[in-house]
Amino acid sequence: MRMTGSGPRPVAVSLAALRALAVLLVIGLAGWPGQAHASRPGPAAVVQLAITGPIGPATSDYVERGLGQAAAAGASLVILRLDTPGGLDTSMREIVKAILAAPMPVVGFVAPRGAHAASAGTFILYACHVAAMAPGTNLGAATPVAIGGPDGQPAPKPDERRAPAPPLPDVRDKAASDAAAFIRSLAQLRGRNAAWAEKAVIEAASLSADDALAAGVVDLIAEDTTALVRALDGRTVTVLGLPRRIETRSVTLTAIEPDWRTRFLGIITNPNVAAILLLIGVYGLLFEFYSPGLVGPGVIGAICLVLALYAFHILPVSWGGLSLILLGSALLVAEAFVPSFGVLGLGGIAAFVIGAILLFEDEAPGFTIAWQIVGGCALAFALTFGLLSTLVMRARRRPVVTGREQLMGETARVLDWSLGEGWVPLAGERWQARGPGTLAPGMRVRVTGVDGLTLAVEPITPTS
Repeated sequence: MRMTGSGPRPVAVSLAALRALAVLLVIGLAGWPGQAHASRPGPAAVVQLAITGPIGPATSDYVERGLGQAAAAGASLVILRLDTPGGLDTSMREIVKAILAAPMPVVGFVAPRGAHAASAGTFILYACHVAAMAPGTNLGAATPVAIGGPDGQPAPKPDERRAPAPPLPDVRDKAASDAAAFIRSLAQLRGRNAAWAEKAVIEAASLSADDALAAGVVDLIAEDTTALVRALDGRTVTVLGLPRRIETRSVTLTAIEPDWRTRFLGIITNPNVAAILLLIGVYGLLFEFYSPGLVGPGVIGAICLVLALYAFHILPVSWGGLSLILLGSALLVAEAFVPSFGVLGLGGIAAFVIGAILLFEDEAPGFTIAWQIVGGCALAFALTFGLLSTLVMRARRRPVVTGREQLMGETARVLDWSLGEGWVPLAGERWQARGPGTLAPGMRVRVTGVDGLTLAVEPITPTS
């Protein structure tokens, strides 16, 4: 039990912790590289953006803002370096829309050596006004991954009187057909090989840099960015329906790096980080509810929960999986307060593991929860559950030290006795007692029962 006089201390500690957290946050944000050096590209500048790693909401935000900044400064050209295994379909389409709406030529460049533009990266490369690759790179394998939902439609029962109906397309067939039509339209818009583009989606085909150039998938091969800028000089492309000549003889290259906002968005939209934020948020609020007045767990839990929900809002989340994670967390907490003999704890661990597996509907690269996170959290929950169960069992085996049960069997010496009633000292107090009428002051007795504030006693040695 917490005394009322200790109330202000937790608040003071929590405020100090919050101030320290705010200072660390400001220092961390100030320490991240921003866009100050690239915020004012000149009219003759070539702006370079880079997509590295899985494509997600942070990537699309970075590319959209980078293209907008280049357009506002009147940059003559944007080079978009690609090295990605793919990512989310929604983020890829937002990037493609931004490229198609750009008022300046956008050059997609798969670089450096060893890089690749797979899956969503192939769509982005096809959307660019000029597609280029460095030697030793590849692109393709643009088949859409499984999207949440049933694998297919139930097959109708055969009817001998009717001709067999063609099988209905399942969800994956529809997604592949839509993606094939999308990349084919991009290929036709840029005058590139539409047949191979469709093959990359339907058959997950891939090409090396030399083969892509020979097949008309890309426009040129360049060793590095400097060679690419030289090769682009004098080329004419169509920008927003109008021909535009690229001139790169006297331009300056300006790189726009992701700022703190993009980095922060990339961190919280990482599925592993989002799942951890969810757990911290749930348990922080639960600890605050069970210990009102601490403030710190509630504030930290609320912030983490809001960040997790924001990340889940823009990620392809299965709400069934999220519900199972929340249910599992609640069951694990309830195990500490409800005598369920381990049923709630085991059920909570099972619900958490299943929910974590089902949490994200898409199987896009970089957007699944690592099994190490799931296994680690499940192991931590199991150890916590086992520790609590061990402590409870030890507590049950300990002798009772308070209450009615503690008085049973205790011995005392009679202080005063008359007509079967008297007084005995026990546990530092003077108790009223009832017993045989033959008892007398100074005799030793044993407690055999408790009735309210009256003890039932019997003599330890037979009375004469």
